[in-house]
Amino acid sequence: MIRVLLADDQALIRAGFRALLQAEDDIEVVAEAADGREAVELAAARLPDVALVDVQMPVLDGIAATRRITADERMSGVHVVMLTNYGLDEYVFEALRAGASGFLVKDTEPADLLHGVRVAARGDALLAPAITRRLIREFVSRRPPASPNVLDVLTNREREVTALVARGMSNDEIAAHMVISPTTAKTHVSRAMTKLRTRDRAQLVVLAYESGLVRARDGSGERWDSAR
Repeated sequence: MIRVLLADDQALIRAGFRALLQAEDDIEVVAEAADGREAVELAAARLPDVALVDVQMPVLDGIAATRRITADERMSGVHVVMLTNYGLDEYVFEALRAGASGFLVKDTEPADLLHGVRVAARGDALLAPAITRRLIREFVSRRPPASPNVLDVLTNREREVTALVARGMSNDEIAAHMVISPTTAKTHVSRAMTKLRTRDRAQLVVLAYESGLVRARDGSGERWDSAR
């Protein structure tokens, strides 16, 4: 059962999401928060698998709430998915930097929301594929690059795998590209995340762009949902 926390200051939004999620046999809404501070407190108390957090909330905004959740080792299993009204929103990239696993626009199709929750619960995806790719290209290209030395801890194979993750490849696709088994590909990805101290693939992608391993205008393909 996937345990979900809903955090949004609009009661109607929470009610709609709750009704959609609760209708699924494998998803349970375990808590609801009306502001960011309450979201952090409930995340610590209930330890959901996924926290759907609105970007703009009173008391504590969604980005600050995300930063507190992802910085707390007790909540290492909580995967934050940001909710935003706009696809290309400056706040979204900041949320990814704060540790969010990805984001969804509030008017997304119900099937996409459900899929996103399931993918986030597995901890191996960057959500909203086409929009996220454009957003990372745009905002990473505007920021000072991170030092490429941050990648020195990686082996050549791990650097290659990280670049392929940043281009949107799934473990199966990486395995086919590198002619290795999917299990080996997953191991390389996991080791890269551990060495770079990234919570999940979302942060691995951001770091790959910021360090220059993958250029902001590089890569091909638009599919970023790496869990499929």
